[in-house]
Amino acid sequence: MKMISKITLSLAVASSIFLAGCSNTISEESLGLRKTNLYTEGGETTGDMTKYGKAQAGSSKTIARAFQDAPPMIPHDVDGMLPITIKNNACTGCHAPEVASSMGALAYPKSHMTDFRPKTGIASDGRITKDGTAVDNTSSDSLKYVSIKSTAGRLSGARFNCSQCHAPQSNATDAPENTFEAVFTSKDGASKSAWTGTKLMEGIDTTK
Repeated sequence: MKMISKITLSLAVASSIFLAGCSNTISEESLGLRKTNLYTEGGETTGDMTKYGKAQAGSSKTIARAFQDAPPMIPHDVDGMLPITIKNNACTGCHAPEVASSMGALAYPKSHMTDFRPKTGIASDGRITKDGTAVDNTSSDSLKYVSIKSTAGRLSGARFNCSQCHAPQSNATDAPENTFEAVFTSKDGASKSAWTGTKLMEGIDTTK
């Protein structure tokens, strides 16, 4: 009998909490940035117009990075430069290290000329191999299977798709206010990546 009373009391308390919560419901419209009906696309709902910069490459102003080692934004017009393919990459015409200085462009860094991928294959017994060593689990919290190799100055195949990380900056005026303040770990972090030199191998002892 006492057990039934405890269950009844618990259900009563839970019901009262639930009902109290229902009296303070939050509308779906107030959850997002859009304050109009989420289920229609009527005239009252308009998106912010994207306004990419039209400055030509070489004449644009570098955009400060959003945080330490963030991929820099593209400050110039990319019309005619996309899509990027592994056989046709217009970005390298100005940003390759051997020509960047003469073009007034930022050269892509050493990290882009480094191969971090171990050579992967299948052994005769069906096991996966990494740089010739058979492994049972390809994941490693200790970065055991990371393999750092120079590409002898060539752009790494894993880095050819520049627009995967770098994007044009939109000058939309109606975008939500951004109050984020970056704290850079290097004195020139707003304009330069620190992920170079020994930083590339920090915590990794598999350099080859």
